[in-house]
Amino acid sequence: MKLKLSHVKINKYKSILNTQEVDIDSAVTTIVGMNESGKTTFLEAVAKTNYFNDDEDFNFNITQDFPRNELVDFEHGDEDQEILTCTYEIGDEIQKEIEEKFGKDVFSAKSFTYTCNYKKANSVTIGANEKKFLENRIKNMTFSKVTQESLKKLDSIKDFTSIEQQEGDTDFTALKKEIDELINYASTSTWENCVAYKIYMKVIKPQMPKFWYFDDYYHLGGKINISEIINTANGDEKLKTARALLELARIEPNDILTSTDYEKFIALLEASSNKITNEIFKYWSTNKNLDIEFRIQDLHGQKYLDIRVRSQRHKITLPLDRRSKGFNWFFSFIVWFSKIQADKTSDYILLLDEPGLNLHASAQADLLRFIEDLSSKYQIIYTTHSPFMVESTKLNRVRTCLETEQGTVISDSIQEKDPNTLFPLQAALGYDIAQNLFISKNNLLVEGPADLLFLTVVSNILEIEKRNFLKPDFTIVPVGGLDKVTTFISLLRGQKLNVVCLLDSFTDQKGKQRVEDLIRHKIIRDKNIRFFDEFTSTGTKSADIEDLFTKEEYLSIFNQAFAGEYAEIKVTDLDPKIETILKQINKVIGKDRFNHYRPANKLNQLGVDKSFFSAETLDNFDKMFVEINKLV
Repeated sequence: MKLKLSHVKINKYKSILNTQEVDIDSAVTTIVGMNESGKTTFLEAVAKTNYFNDDEDFNFNITQDFPRNELVDFEHGDEDQEILTCTYEIGDEIQKEIEEKFGKDVFSAKSFTYTCNYKKANSVTIGANEKKFLENRIKNMTFSKVTQESLKKLDSIKDFTSIEQQEGDTDFTALKKEIDELINYASTSTWENCVAYKIYMKVIKPQMPKFWYFDDYYHLGGKINISEIINTANGDEKLKTARALLELARIEPNDILTSTDYEKFIALLEASSNKITNEIFKYWSTNKNLDIEFRIQDLHGQKYLDIRVRSQRHKITLPLDRRSKGFNWFFSFIVWFSKIQADKTSDYILLLDEPGLNLHASAQADLLRFIEDLSSKYQIIYTTHSPFMVESTKLNRVRTCLETEQGTVISDSIQEKDPNTLFPLQAALGYDIAQNLFISKNNLLVEGPADLLFLTVVSNILEIEKRNFLKPDFTIVPVGGLDKVTTFISLLRGQKLNVVCLLDSFTDQKGKQRVEDLIRHKIIRDKNIRFFDEFTSTGTKSADIEDLFTKEEYLSIFNQAFAGEYAEIKVTDLDPKIETILKQINKVIGKDRFNHYRPANKLNQLGVDKSFFSAETLDNFDKMFVEINKLV
């Protein structure tokens, strides 16, 4: 996708009474919440900003959308209200296109915002360097020195009107024509920056992703009145999906009404159906012995499309709406989805409201796989309250939705305190995680198994030497990565467990912000989050557990663990300008990352004693264990 939705700010829309800010994942965002918490409200509002077709249901409407307890005053007042602001990230392809059309350094923004209002026209926040635009344009033009100096002083295209043509201004007329065209093009808008306006209208707006919405009400019925499809402009959701089915088969409803021979229509519908069911059975593992049959019936002067499901196993047919609701959901989804698949010129963001609500848990796992595959082409936001629709390995994608006295509250999952809202996330962690997390009262959370092994080996040596070691009261719990730490802390709250974190230094602002949010919301105490850089003797601002060893020691372990795979690395091979030894090694071996577990496992296998380590290393770990033990 050339443009990706990265952030949504929403206020004063139905149950959303106060400003809510939601980060959107570049692939899949999951919104978890109880019934009536406001999940659908959020999806609908996002869809209305740029719906994929002309549908009255997806236009903002003051009467229908503004919170009712403030509606009368707002309708009769002069003030307007921003409903929703979407932030889009601009991809490299669009950046390149803008540079080719408008010149280098004219447009440097990596994102822009699109805001919808109740009363005023929608607005866009985007900028362009008009001064740079002029510099690029006049680079190969001929002007007198006076005019050149005047042009260099201009900051705005509109100021060009103050410059008078001088003798020697060979290209003055050509430049004036181009600038007049720019000014006239933007004259119907409220934009001050003419170049930015043209960039938006000619390049960005045509490539803005459209929103496609699907919920439980789009299921196909078993018997569909053809006349209703024709006579109802939009109709209910079932009729919209039925119309999409006929479009997929390239059948005009009027042709059915005026015909007495239906074989051609049935053949076209069956051809389309076969394509749909083949797609379904890639992800539908519950029962593959099903076929779709179509019949066209004339009942009491009305023509109906009868859709039936045949069971090959039981040799019977039933109307589609009397078969499995899960199968109907999949079939209807593919039919409705076909409306946008044929459009190769636009990007789409899929909004799925409670997908697979009627599916068995194993079928919901199939649906998650389907959604993950779709995310390679489409950005997806879906809502759920099912634990089986939460990807436990990607909890960083989850946002929670809660109905409060102050209206709907949407937040990062780590900030949520409501146990009912958190339940699907807790359930999604699964039995195997529970075995680790709830094994003792005092848990030391670390990022991975390498941390566990290093801590265990050195702690045992320090215990033998009667120095400070990690108290046996602690259970070391590797959580599988830095991005999962904050989520696990949040989910453990309320379990009456003592949780301490021992982490690598955060290299990104977002990770740091998540930890600060935990502290601010009193989900964990500040002193219970410790970082390895606190215990190194070098005083570096960034450190992993491997930096508690001297470089000679860790390289000795690394070289033994990867003997035969990489040439032996020496301290002199490392780049001292890079802070952590892991990154230094990455640069030497030419990889972004190596398996950190293997050196830790090798150290464990060597069965070393205190003679293997320097006094500096043992002191680092001793100091760290003293501080960690204080938190029991």
